[in-house]
Amino acid sequence: MDRTHLLNKLWEFQHKFGFISDEATSEISKTLNVSNIEIESVISFYHFFHKEPTGKHTIYLNNSIISELKGFDAVKSAFEKETGCTFDEQGNDEFSLFETSCIGLNDQEPAALINFMPFTDLTPKKVKLIIQKIRNGENVKDFTSKVKSKIQYIPKDDKAVIFRPYEMGKSIKEGVKYSPQEIIDKIYKSKLKGCGGAFFDVGYKWQSCKKNEDDTKYIICNADEGEPGTFKDRAVFQHLPGLVIEGMILAGYATGAKEGIIYLRAEYQFFKPELEKLIQEFCANNFLGKNILGVEGFDFEMRIQLGAGSYVCGAASALIESMEGRRGEPPVRMWSATKHGFKQKPTVVNNVESLAYASRIIEFGEDFFLSMGTPETPGTKLISISGDVAKPGIYEIEYGTSIRELLGIEMSQATAPYFVQVSGPSGEPVSPSEFDRRICMEDILCGGSFMVFNRTRDILHILRNFMEFFKEESCGVCTPCRAGNFILNEKVKKMQRGLASETEVEEVKKWGNIIKTASRCGLGKSSPNSLIYSLDKFKEYFNLKIAPDSELQFVEFDMEAAVSEFDSIIKDTQL
Repeated sequence: MDRTHLLNKLWEFQHKFGFISDEATSEISKTLNVSNIEIESVISFYHFFHKEPTGKHTIYLNNSIISELKGFDAVKSAFEKETGCTFDEQGNDEFSLFETSCIGLNDQEPAALINFMPFTDLTPKKVKLIIQKIRNGENVKDFTSKVKSKIQYIPKDDKAVIFRPYEMGKSIKEGVKYSPQEIIDKIYKSKLKGCGGAFFDVGYKWQSCKKNEDDTKYIICNADEGEPGTFKDRAVFQHLPGLVIEGMILAGYATGAKEGIIYLRAEYQFFKPELEKLIQEFCANNFLGKNILGVEGFDFEMRIQLGAGSYVCGAASALIESMEGRRGEPPVRMWSATKHGFKQKPTVVNNVESLAYASRIIEFGEDFFLSMGTPETPGTKLISISGDVAKPGIYEIEYGTSIRELLGIEMSQATAPYFVQVSGPSGEPVSPSEFDRRICMEDILCGGSFMVFNRTRDILHILRNFMEFFKEESCGVCTPCRAGNFILNEKVKKMQRGLASETEVEEVKKWGNIIKTASRCGLGKSSPNSLIYSLDKFKEYFNLKIAPDSELQFVEFDMEAAVSEFDSIIKDTQL
């Protein structure tokens, strides 16, 4: 057993005892031949591992911006009142309370995880009832919320790609009619792009892995969906998980990989047992295992690797570091993962949605996929919408759909939308003047999230929440991201207090460009986006918040003036 089993071993102790003791660390060290110091550094990196004892019931309350707008403060106070504990402090034998970033339940806020079981649409009254049931000895698994995403819209005229009838193994049966190279050619021709935010060509990635002559290759499903406001991958796993599994199997067939690994974010472990059961069902039907469907040499096994709470692990390189039993810090790599990835072997890392689309493309043919969307971006896209809309949930839209259509009466029914955040905090906000922009490569791309805010919402409050998120989630390896996001957060606070000048607005833009240019991974390269874009797109709002330099001079803090009266009193008493 090597250090790639480290996360699993840590979870064993965390689940069993509520924390990872020094004794546990020493035991794991001997088992995996990894030093205590290295193990402790890994424990400290992840949000859901604890070195100190926690209560029998750990409660993680989501503090994302949508949660804040839906009643977070009242729910937080209710938890503290009912449990007698304070958030992010020691707690007691029964309860420990923690705030956490987005848990993938933005369509059902406020939401929390209690012993990693989901509780949604919380109110102070619901909190009181939940804590009463726990105190009465009831198991949280028996009264947890029944989480299912609402599929609010699919394209008309039989243009749905993902959300249409599913038959287990159909795409695999179709796939084995072709050679591995023909499968890749079909994916190439379809122009399928990665759906996790990078929009990298899926066919190119598969081809790159296939051409590497190595006996061992891996297919990794990136299910570490951590961007606030995004819950589309959870919807796919809960409604059509077989599509993702089949996409991985087809990728294995096409590239020659024999093993697939689903890296599942810790916040989604409540449906892990169902996934494991489905994988066993695939095995029983000879869609996994040896000589799949009688094809000699078509072997593919699959397992699930549970993450431990780190947004930056959504980056492929950081995810691989995490799987190898290290801190999920994006390394400086000389080679792509398709050449030297997991265990230094050729590896394909694809997003949940990308794999589901790959499965459908093989099932129905690339021409079906190419018949919709735009010339540069064919097919459909899954969007998770939350915020000030009447119908939060999942939307499968045809590429080329306008923002105005998404917000309109036929779809999400937004109420007086004003500030719309596309692709989560790392994406781009759009103003009403841009609502006719289309979602596609030719215009504005969307990784999968729309957070809608009306005119009653304070833009600086939204941006403060975003910057707090990036400040907390930065892995801290590179100074531009670690220090820069802290500085930008302080600048936003100053704007909120009405103490920021025009000069400081320009400083914010300069700091943002430094962070984007000098950071080593996607977190830092995208974290300033919302703030910088907002300063230019919502000038009417910021003109009321930012004073000209000449008018703000009088509020600058003067230490000598502030203490002069105190000094004079002291001097008088000493006469």
